Amino acid sequence: MSQLHPSHIGAFMLEIVEGHGLNVTSGARVLGVTRQTLSNLLNEHGGLSPDMALRIEKAFAVKMDTLLRMQTAWEIAEARKREDEVDVERYLAA
Repeated sequence: MSQLHPSHIGAFMLEIVEGHGLNVTSGARVLGVTRQTLSNLLNEHGGLSPDMALRIEKAFAVKMDTLLRMQTAWEIAEARKREDEVDVERYLAA
């Protein structure tokens, strides 16, 4: 995973779910969430919450700290893509 272009956490999660022989419905059941909630994450239509990261850690033994760092890296990269759209100048105290 490149620092400049990290993957969405959903791609990683899809590998975990499928690697355990699960589909969206059975994976959602294991995690105790709705099918739509897991589908949104796996299809990169939503982000990873701390609650979901904890559920994943408990179910699949992937540290929530790692998952949340991956989520944050992706969010930072997405914000950097829009950096030129943010019109703010450096504040200099008088």
